Amino acid sequence: MDLLASVKQGFQGIDADSAYKDKALVFLNQWLTQPDFAAYRPQIEWLIASSRWSDLLDAFYQVMPFGTGGRRGGVGIGPNRMNLWTLGASVQGHCEYLKARFPGHAKPLTVVLAYDVRQFEDNRKVYNLALPNPVLHLSSRDFAQYAACVYVANGVHAHILPAESKRYLATPELSFAIRMLQANGGLNISASHNPPDDNGGKFYDERGGQPVPPDDQIMSDFVDQVTTIKSIPWADAVRSGRVHWLDDSTHKAYIALCKRQAVSTPPRFDEFRLVYTPLHGVGSMTAMEALQAQGFRPIPVPEQMEPNGQFPNVTKSPNPEVPESLDRAEVVARANQAHLVLATDPDADRVGGLACRDKDGKGDYRVITGNEICALLTHYKLSQLSKNGALPPSPIVLRTEVTTSLVSRITRSFGAQVVENLLVGFKYIAEVLWQLESTGAYEDVRGTPADYIIGSEESHGVLTTPEIRDKDAAGACVLMAEMALEQKRQGRTVVEYLESLSKQYGYFRNEVLNIIMTGIEGKSNMIRMLDTLRKTPPASIGGLKVTGFEDLRNEEGRMGPMKGATDFASRNFLIFRLGENAKVVLRPSGTEPKAKAYLEVCTPPCAPGTTPEAWAKICKACDEQVQKLATEFLSQAMATVGQKPAPGGDKLSR
Repeated sequence: MDLLASVKQGFQGIDADSAYKDKALVFLNQWLTQPDFAAYRPQIEWLIASSRWSDLLDAFYQVMPFGTGGRRGGVGIGPNRMNLWTLGASVQGHCEYLKARFPGHAKPLTVVLAYDVRQFEDNRKVYNLALPNPVLHLSSRDFAQYAACVYVANGVHAHILPAESKRYLATPELSFAIRMLQANGGLNISASHNPPDDNGGKFYDERGGQPVPPDDQIMSDFVDQVTTIKSIPWADAVRSGRVHWLDDSTHKAYIALCKRQAVSTPPRFDEFRLVYTPLHGVGSMTAMEALQAQGFRPIPVPEQMEPNGQFPNVTKSPNPEVPESLDRAEVVARANQAHLVLATDPDADRVGGLACRDKDGKGDYRVITGNEICALLTHYKLSQLSKNGALPPSPIVLRTEVTTSLVSRITRSFGAQVVENLLVGFKYIAEVLWQLESTGAYEDVRGTPADYIIGSEESHGVLTTPEIRDKDAAGACVLMAEMALEQKRQGRTVVEYLESLSKQYGYFRNEVLNIIMTGIEGKSNMIRMLDTLRKTPPASIGGLKVTGFEDLRNEEGRMGPMKGATDFASRNFLIFRLGENAKVVLRPSGTEPKAKAYLEVCTPPCAPGTTPEAWAKICKACDEQVQKLATEFLSQAMATVGQKPAPGGDKLSR
């Protein structure tokens, strides 16, 4: 029996759409017979001989989708894995897109390339270590240098760190560099906080943000049309004069920009104790430097400071959204009686942390959630600018639809404008900034980027300046540290500050419920689940009547006609409004095999004369309502695909 016949027979035992199996056989035939893929053949043959049918089907049933800004996923062999072929096809398509976007461009087309600390070591044990493997040990730097080879072969100039550099370029610094160097676009090799074996390539436009519909669709179409990848060897690319080394000038300008986001006086020597960890990522070269530039003296978490794509000393996930990732930082904080702990993810665009409950740093520590960071920094910056008489004429705050509505209540209390209906993804915040920059308006909001105060999203993303067009942990860390320092100066903790905001604006409980559906079958179930709920939305959830339902794919709704397949994917977004004080939002994750249900329940502000006991009872009832929403909505969602929730599937963060 030949190889493909063996695979076809092996696929029969897998419960998946036959179209997926047929497509996988077509791609397997290409990778087994075409010269461009010869280096991968020993591992593919071994997978077949080892009857690894599920691995083969998942790796070959499709070309990894070019999503809303690029490709991200597990590194490996096959068209549905990150490797030099899938990246090269993406870059080739980007070259064609740039030539179409800038026809007759007077200067050579240029891009800026960034990369993080990742290196593929096959932690999932998919491949045979005794056989040649072109993807083993493949690093983000390797991917970036290969991308430069493709750009140069297509006549595009590439700015990249010197080959011998010990530095990395964080996501927000890439955005800044594109704008500073007036490049035509950029590419970031990173999988952010994904598992160590993942990687990705995310593309940026000339504004320093990711393209939005319809531009992302146009670029995706160019990528889909690629049949040949033009590339030259790295040494030849360097000799061509089209590879330009990034020096320290952009980095120094970026750190100076982060420092300028300060809205309070710097700390006095030893006035404030702060622990910082980059979780083995690149944040020590951005967030830590920015904190030091503003006069803070961050105490490092020693075992997590080294850039290391295996994240060896991080619990669970190198993601500051995950409380367990902060365990070692908390140990250091307790030993130093720190007031605040700050952490950034591997590409230094997200921020998370812990706050000490005691103003002297001697008590327990409390996780600060992403929504709480959004609310704290929005209120702090607005209040400081207001106190200093520095609010712009038409102050503007931006947030995504799934970010806590507390941000909106705070913003309006200062008489500021708020955009609060954005899709998930910081590129939509960047798009608002571009609209303000180019037209002076976005929907009914009027102003310019000079009026911008802050933008945020619940997944620990904050942008404090319009001079960058992606979320930026360095600027956020400076503002977080300042905010905590200012509370200390007022004799209270960050936790007490949060409690005061709850009483002033209302208690908000925001939670994210993850509905995990892995593999091909899971993907099909996720599609079916959302389609069923959009056609027949529930009449009530958790005992609350659904008073409003919005499907963002409805072309007669506020989003208007579709702008392409990428827009169609981004708008897979269902909103269930449950009166004035509760809602559930459901969408599939763009990077992980799961759907996310965003839950929010809130109360009115604490009425004058309310006793602490009565207020605590109101807050407790709010918490209980969120749990009811989680339990019932999970059951309703799983029932659409004939399943029941796994035990504990409705567990919330607290």
